[in-house]
Amino acid sequence: MQISDFFPEESSRENLLKVQHMVAKRAIIKDDFKDIRFIAAADQAFLDNRIISGIVLMDFGSPEIIECAFSIAPISFPYIPTFLSFREGPAIVNAFGKLKTKPDLLLIDGAGINHPRGAGLATHIGVALDVPTAGITKKKLCGEGVEPSNVGEASPLVYMDKTVGWLLKSRQKSKPIVVAPGHRVSLESSLSIVKACLRGHKLPEPARLAHEYANMVKREQGIKYSEKRFENDNSFIS
Repeated sequence: MQISDFFPEESSRENLLKVQHMVAKRAIIKDDFKDIRFIAAADQAFLDNRIISGIVLMDFGSPEIIECAFSIAPISFPYIPTFLSFREGPAIVNAFGKLKTKPDLLLIDGAGINHPRGAGLATHIGVALDVPTAGITKKKLCGEGVEPSNVGEASPLVYMDKTVGWLLKSRQKSKPIVVAPGHRVSLESSLSIVKACLRGHKLPEPARLAHEYANMVKREQGIKYSEKRFENDNSFIS
């Protein structure tokens, strides 16, 4: 299949549901990757009618940043809960394509299989690119679980009698984050990998840095936009 098949121009609800069911069917929720040497994370920021996707690639197990890449594109899909993949996915795909070094695993600010149709942003991107992915969110999209009380503890997130992720206490005095497999990653590994990336912040380090990077790009592009707002010039769009 082509990448465009996962982000169709035909945006009727019926067609989008068809794509999501296809994504869920293709998702592999077991470990299908070699040892992780490089790990990356993607996060999004918004500037007027543009979406910015920033990716930070790191050496797994160390604080070293290997590479960063970003993509800016016009927003072409409205904000509709449970359909965010069609709004944010293309920008992530474009940013990922700019990386010179491909990660062994990609963390994404979004749901994975913890989605009403099993096709959250992390799963959608993972299947579309065929890369191992895991999703991280600050709030539950679906499912219930007992909130852990101690840092490093996790409890299952259950939806329709099926474990679809974890509630992970990543920092004291913070609500748990939600961790879930996206594609080619098991439930157990999604949790252990994220825990290995915790550095005293609420988000695992690659995801925290991707969030900062996307917002840094937003600030820089905002300045450029202000300078060019009286010109008919979109050359700053990546």
